[in-house]
Parts: sequence; structure tokens; C-alpha cells
Amino acid sequence: MADPMRRLIDRVDDAGVRRSMSHGGSGWSAEADLEQVVGVLRLEHGEHVDEGAADTDRLLRDVFGLDETDTALLWAAAACDLDASVALAYGHLRGSGAPSRATVALALELAGVPTATPEPFERLAAGSPLRRHRLVDVGGTGPWLAREVSVPDAVLARLAGGVAADPSVERLRVPVVPLRLPGSDVVARGIAAGVPLVWVRAATGTSGASTAAGAFAELGRECLAVDLRRHPAEAPVGDLLATAARDAGLHDRGLVVLGCEALSASPEMHVLDELERAAVPVVAISTKPWNPHWLPRHPLVVEARPLTVDDRARTWADHLAGDVGADPELREALLGLRLSAEDIVEAARYADVLARSWDEPLGAERVREAARRVGGSGGALAERMTGRSSGGRLSFDDLVLPDHVADPLRRLVSWARHRDSLDVAASLRGRGRGLAALFTGSPGTGKTLAAHVIAEELAIDLFQVELSSIVDKYIGETEKNLERVFNAAEALDVVLFFDEADALFGARSGGGDARERYANQEVAYLLQRMEHFDGITILSTNLRGNLDKAFSRRMSFIVNFPDPDVPTRTRLWQHHVDQLGDRDPDDPIDVVRLAEAAELAGGDVRNIVLASAYDAVAAGEKVGHRHVLAATRREFTKLGRVAPAL
Repeated sequence: MADPMRRLIDRVDDAGVRRSMSHGGSGWSAEADLEQVVGVLRLEHGEHVDEGAADTDRLLRDVFGLDETDTALLWAAAACDLDASVALAYGHLRGSGAPSRATVALALELAGVPTATPEPFERLAAGSPLRRHRLVDVGGTGPWLAREVSVPDAVLARLAGGVAADPSVERLRVPVVPLRLPGSDVVARGIAAGVPLVWVRAATGTSGASTAAGAFAELGRECLAVDLRRHPAEAPVGDLLATAARDAGLHDRGLVVLGCEALSASPEMHVLDELERAAVPVVAISTKPWNPHWLPRHPLVVEARPLTVDDRARTWADHLAGDVGADPELREALLGLRLSAEDIVEAARYADVLARSWDEPLGAERVREAARRVGGSGGALAERMTGRSSGGRLSFDDLVLPDHVADPLRRLVSWARHRDSLDVAASLRGRGRGLAALFTGSPGTGKTLAAHVIAEELAIDLFQVELSSIVDKYIGETEKNLERVFNAAEALDVVLFFDEADALFGARSGGGDARERYANQEVAYLLQRMEHFDGITILSTNLRGNLDKAFSRRMSFIVNFPDPDVPTRTRLWQHHVDQLGDRDPDDPIDVVRLAEAAELAGGDVRNIVLASAYDAVAAGEKVGHRHVLAATRREFTKLGRVAPAL
């Protein structure tokens, strides 16, 4: 800091001489005081050599485009906050004798800029480099030359050799993992060629931020990453991004802006102009494609690619505590977690927090929970479904099904985990990497539970599509609602679950009235959209015959859930009874007798066991066979069936 400060001290001394001369050489009241302050400043800054001064000058020149006069103005505005003696000298020059900031007139005088010319406005107008890049503020509403100039704290810290960090930017700052991914080289070459703005579209499972960070790393440059999804709603986006660009420039970093899809719905679309005029290269990350109407000039547009399994494995290994390869269950669980690199870093950190909090070794269950917490979210037309309110994790052990039904469900999970490793031609794979399954069977046979288990095994949320919010009596609105659901599912990476799908997507008819034609269009739309969907879709129906036959060809799996036979019913009774607390040893529950006599589905058995537990608690007793028998008879009555002899 010494070199620019020494130059400024000389200019302050010269300003004092001019004031003395203006009084006819007889001196002015503050002359002696100013000379004393200047003497102190020369002692403070005369001997010290600032080795970083040259780097600061290069930064101001090369990054922010400041010339020598702009730099002199910046130091004139900043010096009073960096040294109290300078503030006192300014007070003497302004005639107050008290520590003061520089006015516009004083700053121009110290920078050698005449005031009665257009140059002052070019140097300190809103569009000038100093003002546009938020390096200098001009405050007040008085006469232009009498207004005070100031420098933000982050800029002061950088000029003093410290770390420049604005609190509003730090709140939005996120860690990014630089990876050399497909597209990183394109972004790097664009930045090297002087492209001011790069728009990276990052769909679910892709790492747009890591692609951008990898591009900057390829150029030997770090980056500052901020996430607009975390910014306060009341804070102007334009001011925030301009400040972030300035802070990135103060450290000669690139700027990566996540969550730019929010800008498309923002009234502050002009912020894109601000990003394009930033002092540093900007890479904007969005789930939405670029709209050519947003800017007069088209930025470089790059499509982010999904992380490969190897990329994900390396990122997990680098950030997850412990040896991933030593736990086969953990290694298998990690394969199906289609998180971005940034989410992997946060999920790894949170999984370690969970394991420490529960005082247990880090394992697959905690990693799944962390991944679900980090990657999950909500939706307007679909409801997140939780599998077990008590907090335990659902697994295939909770599915009491014949092997010929359980096997395709396990295979569905395996396919989902390994789909990013599939190396086949696009013509064979299809248009997307999504998987679709159709579950058929009577009510209570386990279709919904199976959907829960699949989501749990993949550590992602299960979203049930609310048919009441989808179906609309107005033509074309149902398709729009479906599009919103699929777009949200792609952004959140969830399992979409259409329960009772035949109610929405029944078999197409050959009728000619308008309502039937548009109903056929809705079915056709869903078939087409499922082919392009990159996630997992599960359709459930009690009546497969009511569903359009074209769905069968589009399904990766069709699983029929049969009514349970006696051995399966025995396992169902035993599975649910085992989850009861204290049972009456004098009245044991005969699960074999119940399974042979009562032809019920798994959901009905669960209802009976739960009802018997309530009855026992209400009576102050332990659960016994008598409670189960009473609950079974009531369940048959509820189903409209005659209860068998039990």
C-alpha cells in the first residue's frame, strides 16, 4: 500500500501549497496543521515497501480496466478509511479541521482532473468503470462537486492486502468441485477467446458448476460461485450479482452463478446485461435453456453432461470419511445416487454429521439419508410421500411378496443404479435414460409400498402425482399440468408415482366427440413425455385392462402383484405381528390359522394388526389373539364381505 499512499501524500501536500498560494502567500489558517499531518504521513509510509502494490495495480488495470487517473481517484477515495491521518488531512483541506472523506471536487483535485470539463462525469458517472464495477460510491444529493465519495469495505480490504468479501455475497457462496467434464474444454476456450458470458444448461444429474469450475481450472484460474436460489427475496438481484462480480474481480477469479433459472421469471432481466458487462468472465448455470430474446448478443451456450459413474465415485471417495471400497453395501448404494458434484460434497459432509450425531459408523443408510436431504425438495402438483413416520428406513425386507414379484423390483433398482454406466448406441437405448414401470394388482397387494421401497433404495424422494390437481376440464390444461410435473421431477430427481393411473390415462377410444379426442391426446402426450423423461416413472393400477395398451411397450417393467396365497399370507401376518410391542403370552396370536381362514391382502392385514394394537392399549391389555380376531371381523365388515369362521 506504501507506493500509492506515498503518491497520494505528495498530492495532498501539493493541494496544501495551492491553498496557501491562493491566499497571496500569507498562509491560511490550516497550513501549519496540514504540514504537521503530512509530516506524520511521510514518516509512516516513507520507508515501507509494499511488494503487493504492483499486483494491485495490475489487478485494477487488467481486470477492472482502470487507467492511471481512475486508480488515483480510487486511492483518493479509499485512503481516508485506510489511515486516520489522511482523513484528518482531508478535513484540513476542506476547511473543517475534523476527519473527513473526500468530496468529488477533492478527489478530482488529488487525481489531477480539472473539474470544469466533461472528464469528471466520465470518471465518476454511473456507467464509468469505477462506478459500474462497484469500486467507488458517490453519496448525497447536494451539488455534484460537494458530494462525498467512498469505497465499499470489501474493496478497502483488498487495497489493504486483505480478503475482499461482501457479507451479502458470502451468504450465497457455495463450494464447487472443479472437474474436467465434457463441455469444460468448450467453456474454457470461450473464456480464453474473450466471451463475457457463458450460459450452461444443467439438467438433473449434471454438474454445471463443476463444468464451469473445471473450465476455469483449465485456464489456471479459480472461481467464485454463488447460488441465486439462496438469495433473500427482498434483495435486488442486480445489486447482488454486480457485487459478486466485483468481489470475484478483486481476487482475479471467474464468477459462476447457479440458479439462473430464477432470472427468467424475475422482473430484473436487466441483470443479464450486468453480467455481460462484468469485469470477469461469468458462467451462468440454469436448468432452463437460453432464450434468444434475453440479450441482443447471443452468449456461448453449452449443455452440461451427466457425471459418469467414475466421476461420482472419485468425488465420493475424495469427500466421504472412511474407505468407501471397504463397505460393499455402501459402494452399491453410492452407484444409484445421481447427484451433482456439488451435492455429493454436501451430502458427504452431512452424512458424516449424521454418523457422528448417532454415534455409529458411517454406512449406506446414513449416506442415503444425507443424499435425500440434500437433493430433495417439493412440488406444486405432486406430493412428497414418506414411507414410515417412525423414522425407520423401508427396505425389501418390508415387502412380503413371492420371489417372482420381488425379483423384477430388485432388478428395477439395479438398472436405475447402473443406467449411467450403460454404454450402448442411442438408437438402442432410446431418447432418455429414464425407466418406467407398471404395477398392477388388487388393492392392498403392495404396489404403493413397493414404490416407496424403490425410492428408499435409490435414496430419492417418491412424489405422488395428485390427479385432482392434474386433470382439468378445459382442453389442453391437463397436458400443461403434466408438463409442469415432469419438469419439476427432472429438476428434483424424484420417482414419479401415478397411483390409479387408469383414472387419468384410460384406453384410447375411437369415438369422435371432442372430449374423447382430447382425452386421447392426453394419453398420447404422456406416452411421448415418458419417453423423453430421464427419471423413474411408476404407474399403478388396480385394473390393467383399463389402461391403454400402448403403455405396455413403453414400460421397462410390468409387475403383477397377485392376491397372496396361504404361505404368503402367513409371512404377511408374521411380519406385521413381529412389529407389535408386548404380546399376551397367555393368548398367542395364531398366524397360521389366520392365514388359512382369512383371504386378505397385505394392506388389510396391516390394518387389522394396527387396529388390534389400538384396542389392546385402550383396554389396558397386551395384544392377544382375541384382539386380532375382533379386528379381523370388523375389517371384513368394512370390506363388505362375510367374515369366515375363525
